[in-house]
Amino acid sequence: MKAVYSPRHAAHEPRVELAYGAAEPAHEIPARAEAIRSALESDGGFEWLELREHGREPIEAVHDPALVRYVERAWTEWQAALGSEGEAIPWTFGLAGLREGMEPFEPSRTTLELGSWCFDTGNPLTAGAADAARTSVDVALTAADAILGGERAAYGLCRPPGHHAARAVFGGYCFFNNAAIATRHLLDGGSTRVAVLDVDYHHGNGTQQLFYRRGEVLTVSVHADPAREFPYFTGFADEIGAGAGRGTNVNLPLPAAVDDDAFLAAVGQGLETVAGFGADTLVVPLGVDTFRGDPLGDFDVGGEAYPRLGRLLAGAGLPTLVLQEGGYAVSELGANVLGVLRALDGR
Repeated sequence: MKAVYSPRHAAHEPRVELAYGAAEPAHEIPARAEAIRSALESDGGFEWLELREHGREPIEAVHDPALVRYVERAWTEWQAALGSEGEAIPWTFGLAGLREGMEPFEPSRTTLELGSWCFDTGNPLTAGAADAARTSVDVALTAADAILGGERAAYGLCRPPGHHAARAVFGGYCFFNNAAIATRHLLDGGSTRVAVLDVDYHHGNGTQQLFYRRGEVLTVSVHADPAREFPYFTGFADEIGAGAGRGTNVNLPLPAAVDDDAFLAAVGQGLETVAGFGADTLVVPLGVDTFRGDPLGDFDVGGEAYPRLGRLLAGAGLPTLVLQEGGYAVSELGANVLGVLRALDGR
């Protein structure tokens, strides 16, 4: 299987995040990607492709260009304003209700802008975040190029992840939406109906928002019920798309403590929807934070489930682009991702 990786992800090295008002060690750290890379290299069944830079155009085709420009300049301006050695984390949030009925307001300082673009306090922005985020997109697009070139499956080891980033906001460890940008790239490259099957523990809110009114893209997400888990405000079963996209968004929220069989049954249900949609290409945002040992999840899914997941994906019979999302149990992360990819590759 063709795979793509870049060491430039390591420039983004957050140390702390804020969760429910408390500071805790960051979970989305460079060791995650390195654990996966090590497992794949030890396996020997992957051909590493040279990273190809695609520029800003594919990102701005999906995201508000102002958001892209902000991510690129935020750290420099944050340092100029505060001189802080730590992460940049929002202090205030520009919610619409603050100025309801008043004149429009555009924040003029980076310290204020951060709360207009970032929707949570768990997504620290660091000195290397912008370059890592741009590189993560290039990883996804290089893997997508392999699919457009005729490969039946390809893997992008994306870090930082992307599925929480929407058109004009970032958060949830994500700056740019790798899967959505790659999906747009596939459509521009000749795919006509792309299905995105997100199997991360958390709902892919950004991907949903970006394609909510796009009939040529089906978005399916199997995830923890947002009534109890991040991102809380999206991911409910009654969110089915709108306009031209009505009926092309499917959420399959799951209760706590689901086991291997229940999780895989939901994935199978998602794949039935993909088949009914008539997709010609499958994009899989792969999070293995569904694992029972993950510090950010509450499922009871064991490592044995991941080869079964890979076989299910292979059974769809579609060119399949797999892009890395979550997974924070670092010691088991490489083995779990490898289990999916080996099975998808028919091994």
